[in-house]
Amino acid sequence: MLSIAAAIVAGFGAQVAQAQDRTIRIAIEGKFPPFNYLDSNGDLQGFDVEIARALCDAMHSPCELVVHAWDDMIPGLLDSRYDAIVSSMSMSTERREKVAFTGRYYDSPTIFITGKSSPIQAFAPQDLAGKRLGVTLATAQEAFAQHFYGNASIVVFAESPELYQGLADGKVDVILEDKLAAYDWLTNTKAGDCCEFRGADIKDPTYFGGGAGIALRKDDVSLLNDFNGALDAISQDGTYNMINAKYFPFPIR
Repeated sequence: MLSIAAAIVAGFGAQVAQAQDRTIRIAIEGKFPPFNYLDSNGDLQGFDVEIARALCDAMHSPCELVVHAWDDMIPGLLDSRYDAIVSSMSMSTERREKVAFTGRYYDSPTIFITGKSSPIQAFAPQDLAGKRLGVTLATAQEAFAQHFYGNASIVVFAESPELYQGLADGKVDVILEDKLAAYDWLTNTKAGDCCEFRGADIKDPTYFGGGAGIALRKDDVSLLNDFNGALDAISQDGTYNMINAKYFPFPIR
């Protein structure tokens, strides 16, 4: 008799057998290390990229990874320029109104980051009044800051590497960022040695949802089911844990 886990994987394998000839186009930003970035050869690398490829292997479907600008990511999906987004997209209430999401494939809180010598120790809206608060364009962090921190001087950067550099160069006093993404910069780069996490983790379901999910068009129910089945499969067979351990010394799901 099959165990429940084995039955899930076996059943999923039967479902995807019919999908082998479909090429799934997956959008990834390529500017959010360690989750997704372009290496020196211009090839996509990172946690999101490896998860996307593992999911395609589990679905027995050929995939094409498409680099696409973050601020146009959902419109591109809705225009059928690709079939799915695997790019650390938080499942916010606003996004759920436009697209469908799979189950969570990782979870990360948002947090404030300052220079190590910064006098800023408290992060209520009144504490950051008049301070230069950096965020990345079209992110949940930007929406959160615009709503709650209107008394701060909000500085919007085009992408995360520019955000980090802005803090390191003193162009802003504090930044608001995804904790796992910033963890890589703080611990694995010389520039990141300037700065540190401050304050408590922020988990607001309205803005940050229940973690990161794979976005698809709402009417693409079959593909949504395939991705959810593939997530179950790579979780059960150990593939997810191997990818997790390659990028983080702790579980992120």
